[in-house]
Amino acid sequence: MTQATTPRPQLFDRRAIAAHRNRLTPQALFLHDIARDEIEDRLSMVNRSFTSPALVAPFAEGWESCLPDAKHVADDETLDLAVGAHDLVVHAMSLHWANDPVGQLIQCHRALREDGLLLVVMLGGQTLHELRSALATAETRLLGGLSPRVAPMAEVRDLGALLQRAGFALPVADVVPLTAKYRDLQHLMHELRGMGETNAMTQRLKVPPSRHLFAEAEEIYRTTYATADGLLPATFELICLTGWSPSETQQKPLRPGSAKARLADALKVPETPLPK
Repeated sequence: MTQATTPRPQLFDRRAIAAHRNRLTPQALFLHDIARDEIEDRLSMVNRSFTSPALVAPFAEGWESCLPDAKHVADDETLDLAVGAHDLVVHAMSLHWANDPVGQLIQCHRALREDGLLLVVMLGGQTLHELRSALATAETRLLGGLSPRVAPMAEVRDLGALLQRAGFALPVADVVPLTAKYRDLQHLMHELRGMGETNAMTQRLKVPPSRHLFAEAEEIYRTTYATADGLLPATFELICLTGWSPSETQQKPLRPGSAKARLADALKVPETPLPK
């Protein structure tokens, strides 16, 4: 007799994500422009020519100069990527909305040929920490509890481990911190709507928040974080991931104890023995 399996809980509501993206304001996509610049910079440092790239992204616009011949793939839970079809996969500005980020990375790995390259850029855990704190404090004061309002995002130290779990070699994870400034909380929320980055958590409250909540949140935000010129700073943390499909031709780390020269000699300093 076959046992029924419990469906995996869905952290994000994919229908809500699609609806939010339909309200896109192109001028609000400055984060996507920065993400594209980061990808271009990383590709320029790789001494390789890629002939069959794929781009996993919510919007293909703006990527033509960076990846003119790339296959554009929607960031669905199941990616439209054929096994072994690509030598480069770029996953841009959407992995933070994935219900199964490891599964997404595994699908990208399967789509890569041997020694193929994966580049990911996504929002990380420090993104909008000021807004998260202000809303949490305001809601606790007014309502005596918290509800899901700002989506949780992964930290850079965890994402490097996800690359290894997905089977990638030579994994690297690094951070690009950014700060934007806004006139007030309404200005920030308007820009987040224009990016398609507003709350799409499955457990979000379905009723509109009260004006009192946002008024209280803005007062807390302004008191805690406002700049000298009265603007509200908002942190956006871009995390960039790099991984390679394993190949026998790739460099391998040396075995412990196999070094043929001492670090002290290279640095021209005396070697101090460790205490016993």
